[in-house]
Order: sequence, then structure tokens, then C-alpha cells
Amino acid sequence: MPDKSHPSADASATAVGDTPADVAAGTPTPRRSEGPRTRPKNGLDRYFEISARRSTMSREVRGGLTTFFTMAYIVVLNPIILTSIVGPDGVQGADVEGTVLPFESIAAVTALLAGVLTILMGVVGRYPFALATGLGINAIVAVFAATQLSWPEIMGLIVLEGLLITVLVLTGFRRAVFEAIPAQLKTAIAVGIGFFLTIIGLADAGIVRAGQGTPISFGDQGQLAGWPMLVFVVGLLLSAVLVVRKVKGALLIGIVATTALAIVVEAIADVGPRFSEDGENARGWWLQAPVLPEDVVSSPDFSLLGNFSLFGGFERIGIIAALLIVFSIMIADFFDTVGTVTAVGAEGDMLDGKRNLPKSQPVLLVDSLAAAAGGAGSVSSNTTYIESTAGVADGARTGLASIVTGVLFLVAVFFTPLVGVVPAEAAAPALVIVGALMITQIRYLAWDDMSLVIPAFLTIALMPFTYSITNGIGAGVVSFVLLRLVVGRRRDVHPLMWIIAVMFVVYFALEPLQQLF
Repeated sequence: MPDKSHPSADASATAVGDTPADVAAGTPTPRRSEGPRTRPKNGLDRYFEISARRSTMSREVRGGLTTFFTMAYIVVLNPIILTSIVGPDGVQGADVEGTVLPFESIAAVTALLAGVLTILMGVVGRYPFALATGLGINAIVAVFAATQLSWPEIMGLIVLEGLLITVLVLTGFRRAVFEAIPAQLKTAIAVGIGFFLTIIGLADAGIVRAGQGTPISFGDQGQLAGWPMLVFVVGLLLSAVLVVRKVKGALLIGIVATTALAIVVEAIADVGPRFSEDGENARGWWLQAPVLPEDVVSSPDFSLLGNFSLFGGFERIGIIAALLIVFSIMIADFFDTVGTVTAVGAEGDMLDGKRNLPKSQPVLLVDSLAAAAGGAGSVSSNTTYIESTAGVADGARTGLASIVTGVLFLVAVFFTPLVGVVPAEAAAPALVIVGALMITQIRYLAWDDMSLVIPAFLTIALMPFTYSITNGIGAGVVSFVLLRLVVGRRRDVHPLMWIIAVMFVVYFALEPLQQLF
């Protein structure tokens, strides 16, 4: 009998009968157990389908905690990114008008929106997805603010982008696109995100860095040098042992134990952060040093809420240029969510026989509203987080886990100094372990048809190598449509896939188009 306390055991036991050909054709057998389901114990159980999804209250709470600790870094990282670009006159974090967003307010609003939107996802979407400011998009927003637009103007375009996606959800187009993507690509997306999570974890821990003479290198000048890397390695080995031994809450235990070790190491060795006003400390902690703060509670600053101009960007740079910015951000938001939902659903065995997420419309609606909410809060677009897979890997299956994560983010609004205690090196091992769990999906790919293999390979490869889920999906979609046409299998291509392929061609050609207009 498989050990149901660990999701990977259940997945491997119930996937018997699936073949790569089944998945490529879009007709794999469902990966959930066919055994009898437990009746709901109470109204809460019934609403969230906890027993129906073969979970328990304790697993949901544990999974929610794990997701929070895995992604809590965004409360610190988002202010760093939005204030990192040097604007006009050499002022760091300034927009074209010389305005700098207050660091403390970005942190407070980031935590506030993550909490409210994640709770909304739990209540409405009823799946274990957490939301927060999207990485990558916030960097794009910072660049546009420093070069072309003011903060209110670029945030107004984010609001418009979110509202446009909301319209696509309400018309059913977004869900139709989700279901039009073939099963082969959906499986490749899950695998690619597994590698993407892995490289995020390794980069956060300093194991993978920009090389000298090479694109990337191993550790500090080819060596695993420095206390933070040692803490990461210990945390990774500990988490791996706990997962292999099927210990309940393995990833959460790993994060907490590694954080405790990091605090002790910093107290003794006084390592300090990797980047500071004094320059770069190559062997320091990635984001912040794990030091217990003097002031645990802080008074939140919500002054950024509502600080956006809906159409100011059109007046400053023109309609065409503004629309191209909205389109580029919308494509990134749109397909990042497709990839995340597919990957998290696959990890939790929540996808149906065609690799679609059942009852996905509410999930997509909340995600689209989150994009607009992020712009309205002046902290950039909010989106569904791939780190949700960590909570799912630790047992979460329902929206109750999201409510737990969301409540913790709301608490973090008042305890932002305490959130900074968990170093990236303590959360990174969980991402690597989840990456290992997710790449097991690779067994569902078809390998006997190169017109299917190449799109799957490009999807998998470009996600980690370009640090973008959207780039991987785009490469997979365009090559899939082209190669199925070349081999005379155009009937295998859903009509919407042609539209999606054209959208991605425009997306990849966006830079020359912006120069043209």
C-alpha cells in the first residue's frame, strides 16, 4: 500500500496505466485514487472539499504555513526591486519625475495585498494557490518607471492590463486558451517549472551565479565557500532526508530548522548580507542577514494605495506605445498563470484526464483581479505564485491552505521586521526539493515523435535558462503549431492555438515594434 501521507507516493501509485501516448493525445487516466471518499465531517469540510480531496485540516494548515515561509521573501524583495533602478539624475528608485516610492510602504502594501488576495483565492477559487507581487513583472515596471513613465502612470497601465485579463476571463476566453493547450505542452510546462524552481533555489542560495567568462558558475569562484552556502546545503540534505522518510511537514520542518541554524551561524560568524551600502560581500546572505530584530512590530504605511493614473501613460508616451506595454505585461501575466496553475495542479494530482484544472474559472478570475489590484496598490501586478507547489508538496489540496497563507501575510503587515529573519538560503532547499518532485512528470511525455519532442524540450529548457515561464510557454506554442503543420497534422492544432502562436510572435518581436512606434 502506498503511503498516503506523502503526495508523491500517491501519485506514483495511481498513475499506473498512463502512457506517454495517452498524455500526448490528451487522454491519460486521472491520477487520483479511485477508492471510496470520506464523507464531509462538517460545513467547513464540505465547502472546501477537504475529505473529498483526501486531505485533512492539519495537512491544509501545514501546507499553508509551508507556502507562506517559502514565498514570504517577496515582502522584502519587492521593495528592493522597485527601488533598485537608477532613474534620471542618478537617483536610485526614482521615476521620470524624480519620485521615489517609500520602501516601508511598498513592503506593507505588498504583504497586505498578498494576504487579502490569497484569502480571496482560498474562499472563491478553493484551491491551494497563493498570490503576491509577480517577480519579473515588477522588474519590468521599475525599468519603465525609470525611463518612460511616472510611478502612477505605469501602475495605471498595470490596472488596465488586469482589467483586460478580467474581461477575457468573464468571456471564457482565458479558460478556453488554458484548455486549448495540448496535454504534451502542459506536461512540459510542469516539468519546465520544476527546473525553473530548482534554478531559483540554487540562485537564491548562491550555488548558481553569474560567471567570469562563462554565463553561469558554481558558487563563489567555483567553490562552495561561505557560511550561507553551508546552511543551504545542510537544509537541502535535511529536507531530502525528511521527504524520503515521508515525515509529515517535511518541507516546513526543513525551513524552520534551517532558519534556526542560520540565526545561530550569523550570531557567531557575523556574515552580513551579500549586498549593502559598503558594496558586495560575495559570501554573505542573499537578501538579508538572519538577525532577530530589535523591534518585532512595526506600524504599516499604506500611503501607496490608490496612487495610480489610469490613462496618464497614454498622454505621456502615446496610445500605441502604451498599448504595447500593456500587451507585453498582459502576455506575461496571462501565461505565467497558465504555467503555474498547471504545475501546481500536476504536483497535487488535481488535474483531470486532459491535464486541465477542474472548476478553474474562479481561480482565473481571482488571479486577473489580483493583477489590477497590484497596480491600484502601486506595488506592481499580483499573480499566482509557483511557490504554492511547496505547500501542495507538503499536503495542501484545498483553499483552506490559501486562507492560512493569507492570514500569515496579513500578520506580516505588522511584523515585517520579523519576516526578514528567514533568509533565502533557508527557503531555497524547499524549492529544489519541489523541483525534484515536479520533474517526475516527465514520464508522461511522448518521446517517439520529434514534432512533439522539440516543442516540449523548448518549453522545458527556456523556462530555467531565460528565467521566465512565459518565454518557455511561448517557444513551446510557436514550435508546436509550426511542426504539427510541417508534418501534416494541422488537425491536431486547436484553432485557438493559432491565435496564441500569433500573440507570442508579436510578444517576442515587441522590442523592434516599440522602436518602430
